[in-house]
Amino acid sequence: MAREITTVGVVGLGTMGAGIAEVLARHGLGVVGVDVDQSSLDHGRATIEHSTQRAVDGGKLEEGDRKMLLDRIGYATDLGALAEVDFVIEAVVEQIDVKIAVFTALDGIVADDVVLATNTSALAVTQIASATRLPSRVVGMHFFNPAPVQQFVEIVRTVVSAPEVVESASALSTRLGKSPVVVGDKAGFIANALLFAYLNHAASMFEQQYASREDIDAAMRLGCGYPMGPLALLDLIGLDTAYEILETMYLQDRKRVHAPSPILKQMVTAGLLGRKSGRGFYTYAEPYSSTVVDDTAGSAAAAPQLRREIATVGVVGTGTMASGIVEVFAKAGYPVTFVGRSQDKLDGVVAAITKSLDKAVARGRMTEDAKSDVLGRLSGATEREALADVDIVVEAIAEDIDIKLDLFRDLDRICKPGAILATTTSSLPVIACASVTSRPGDVIGMHFFNPAPVMKLVEVVSTVAVDDEVAETVRALCGGVGKHAVSCGDRAGFIVNALLFPYLNDAVKMLEAHYATADDIDLAMKLGCRLPMGPFELLDVVGNDVSLAIEQTLFREFREPAWAPAPLLEHMVTAGYLGRKTGRGFRDYARR
Repeated sequence: MAREITTVGVVGLGTMGAGIAEVLARHGLGVVGVDVDQSSLDHGRATIEHSTQRAVDGGKLEEGDRKMLLDRIGYATDLGALAEVDFVIEAVVEQIDVKIAVFTALDGIVADDVVLATNTSALAVTQIASATRLPSRVVGMHFFNPAPVQQFVEIVRTVVSAPEVVESASALSTRLGKSPVVVGDKAGFIANALLFAYLNHAASMFEQQYASREDIDAAMRLGCGYPMGPLALLDLIGLDTAYEILETMYLQDRKRVHAPSPILKQMVTAGLLGRKSGRGFYTYAEPYSSTVVDDTAGSAAAAPQLRREIATVGVVGTGTMASGIVEVFAKAGYPVTFVGRSQDKLDGVVAAITKSLDKAVARGRMTEDAKSDVLGRLSGATEREALADVDIVVEAIAEDIDIKLDLFRDLDRICKPGAILATTTSSLPVIACASVTSRPGDVIGMHFFNPAPVMKLVEVVSTVAVDDEVAETVRALCGGVGKHAVSCGDRAGFIVNALLFPYLNDAVKMLEAHYATADDIDLAMKLGCRLPMGPFELLDVVGNDVSLAIEQTLFREFREPAWAPAPLLEHMVTAGYLGRKTGRGFRDYARR
């Protein structure tokens, strides 16, 4: 029978330990906080007092409740103060030797039926447990930062963890208002195993000068709806912490994608640890500040200019993406000529845009006169020759390289000198389209995101042949139509897909290995990492066939073994389980 829990010991009152202590006290539990010296205790106490005062100031906690919460927490510098507690959570520095020393000491202090939990985010719980007399009572209990806010806890069982110990940790998590998921003892568990390969890849992308820090971060915020870009998130986590987690994962699985990017080691060695030191990928007003003081991305001096006149726009294609792009330019005041294979296809574009505009009118975001003006700027044609005099053509046809090459040969013949030819491809080589024309300097990637009228991001993809004035003009044009342009080079996946799809592939491999269920993995990434969708929800929305094609493209270009498409994903596509569009993917939508 599990011990009744009324008092919990928390060892280590840094950011995580102080947050855990606050959560415990918020839910009526007595807490004994222990740290190495009085200075550390004072810092932990101040952290809790500051956090709870902010809750009062924000109307989320009554002053009387705050006083009772603070009264429930005691402080000590001696682990002996934990002799009578019912449960212990360790939250000391993420170093295996330090943690083992703590657990060895606790083993001789607390009663034999007291659960010993480690808040490690990546270290082997089994190794920590093996240093104790009773390894069966040791479990991982990984809270996420900030602990008072984040609703997810990973409960990590070892091969010797007693079932009642795992149950007690899960029950305590639920009592604290958290959503626990039980997983095995594997480096990174669910959330960090998926998150840190992505963060490491972003750091490498920056190190290679493929894109700026601002563009990498903006791409993932605006293209994927992530709450933070990867480099800003690394600064928040701490580059030293990130390095240690990646190093731990690499030592366990020897995957190159987990080998810490060299720039991380260099920055850690230089003391550039992120927000905690006041400088990391960004520079902050002071240590622990969130205010960036060296961000020049929005300065007027850096704003791109239209180096070529853009008065008229052409769009090739009549699908969802093409219709959205036509709407974007027409709303911004540009006359748009769009080309499709038949009058029915052209009528479909007008109908789709009219429906979208009607919704805007109904919501009070547009007047009927403005709607009429937008529709009056549309001109459909079934012959590409109608594009002869436009200043820029944006193609949004099938993601098939041969079809695109035929189109660009034709556009090269038809379009006037100086016209910019843009492709919306999400992963195909832009230089291939440029190479079949007599004007490779005028060909560029202009990757909109779906739905184009809503999504703010456009990846502007420059080839080795593109003219600088073309790239600058396209960036300025994006800004003029209300989009945020990010610049990158011409390689598979550009920024967003190159960072996103290896992460999705890792999630499928995790499911394939039976480490966790699709529901638990989705929960971990939504609650633990604050992502808008879990990986399997997103795969089913994107389409497993589309996802597989992108992953195959990435693997062919980069030849990274860890990016080889998961066999399970290939089998899903072969079976026709493509996601929402077929009614079945990683979940069965027909039964809902």
